[in-house]
Amino acid sequence: MFRFKNSVLHSFQVDLPELIVSSDDLEIRLKDFYERVRLPLGRLELMTGIKERRFWKSGQKPSVGAIQAGLKSVQESRINLDKIEALAFCSVSRDFLEPATASVVHNGMGLGSRCMLFDISNACLGFLNGFILIANMIESGQISHGLVVSSESGGPLVEQTIKRILEDKNLTRQSFKNSFASLTIGSGAVACVVSRKDIVQKGFSLVGATAKAATKWVELCLGDVSNDAVLSSGFDGGNLPDMQTDSEKMLHAGCELALENWNELKSFLNWQNDTPQHFICHQVGKAHQSLLFQKLEVDQSKDHPTYQKYGNTGSAALPMALADCYLSGKIRSGDKLALLGIGSGLNSVMVGVEYLI
Repeated sequence: MFRFKNSVLHSFQVDLPELIVSSDDLEIRLKDFYERVRLPLGRLELMTGIKERRFWKSGQKPSVGAIQAGLKSVQESRINLDKIEALAFCSVSRDFLEPATASVVHNGMGLGSRCMLFDISNACLGFLNGFILIANMIESGQISHGLVVSSESGGPLVEQTIKRILEDKNLTRQSFKNSFASLTIGSGAVACVVSRKDIVQKGFSLVGATAKAATKWVELCLGDVSNDAVLSSGFDGGNLPDMQTDSEKMLHAGCELALENWNELKSFLNWQNDTPQHFICHQVGKAHQSLLFQKLEVDQSKDHPTYQKYGNTGSAALPMALADCYLSGKIRSGDKLALLGIGSGLNSVMVGVEYLI
């Protein structure tokens, strides 16, 4: 459990790809498979509620979006670039294995030489992990300002998933389910500055956070796996890099873990189910949204979903939803928000914040 007294998140900014791809667009490309297994068109949007998602232009590296979102965030904060003392790049998507993609972002933004930088990889929880780590550096007095960025590139995964589905003539309606989640993935970048509250007195004041792990479910979602790993999980798969997800088991196991963590966060912060004025969740789709709020027994009208227009953007999904809510002017001074993160692994991180203006 994590308690905060002097850390504030502020200056949330996003960078969105120009290319918008609808769920209908993807299914038209899968028409031959749909006809072979007698699946009706429109199933993707019907099952998920996702109307569209965005993709970067072909060949664009994740660092590009992170640089743009990061520059906009620091510009809004009015903090000089050389005052940013830590940079966390928190995406699943990276430019390359080595060095850290944070190095490319640091150089592209023109941050100072004394800025500590690192990559954090934890599926869809990377951004939450990132600002908690930087906030801990602030709480300990080591730094005054840090920057958290994420830039997910879902296009290559979606393209590869479509290619495999069309090439695999043994794929059935049943085995197709393990690729369904990959078609919900989108792209986008987000950034925020984390600062000492006695210096920056507006934004989202961090109150506390809790974390829960249920790693017995680690194989429910496997990305970029080898054929042997796929087969050992009971999935049908090929040799190409891919992502295989048991969506139904992931849905129920994830919501059970979320309930455990929500109860722990409430106890830690002395909150009740009706304490937050807003819930900001990881963006998966309408089935996840509905079951999550049912399990937690909280008011779904307090949610701010963005999956309909962005799809699932991995580690950028929750902070993009928070940025969307923040930039729309829906949050009032004094409002409490619960950030409800769930990621494959399975892991959950939940954070309580209060909006100051």
